[in-house]
Amino acid sequence: MELNQVKAIDELIKGRRSIKKFKPDPVSVEEIVDILEVAKWAPNHKLTEPWRFLLYAEEGKNQFVDAFLKTQAGSDGKIPEKAQKKAAYFREIPLHLVVVMPEDPRQKTWDEDYGAVCAMIQNIQLAAWARGIGMIWRTNDWIYNPVFREAIGVQPGEKIVATLMIGYGDFIPEAKERTPIADKINIIRS
Repeated sequence: MELNQVKAIDELIKGRRSIKKFKPDPVSVEEIVDILEVAKWAPNHKLTEPWRFLLYAEEGKNQFVDAFLKTQAGSDGKIPEKAQKKAAYFREIPLHLVVVMPEDPRQKTWDEDYGAVCAMIQNIQLAAWARGIGMIWRTNDWIYNPVFREAIGVQPGEKIVATLMIGYGDFIPEAKERTPIADKINIIRS
């Protein structure tokens, strides 16, 4: 690999940001499928490809948002204003991608699958960022709610690893300082 390619990859990784404020511009579903085709090259033990996706676009976003709202209803059936505001925000985001993995009962396989799915999600984020598309990886408490899971078709024995909220960034945050690796590494030479 040429030095320029290495530097470009380094800058892509260091430059990626989580995006919370999106432009209303639509993002092509076909482009997301292309990104997933690239991202699937994440390492995964024995090529098990332990992932599946639910992509909510256009009017389909209502199913995602309605599932969220069902988790927010009080015992009286009313939706708090805070949840209604969040639902309105969700509706403005161009795409929602739910990343799901099977939950293997064998701990080693579960760990390998989870690691593979997380590596794939990072690939998704980087491939999208290289194309000018931003996202935020969310693991909100409501993704564990059986009401939400059932409403979007997540089966028992499956884990929602992420909800990725996707669009063109309307605000790109500044980089936050990271701890030097020298403070986090113990080198053992003998």
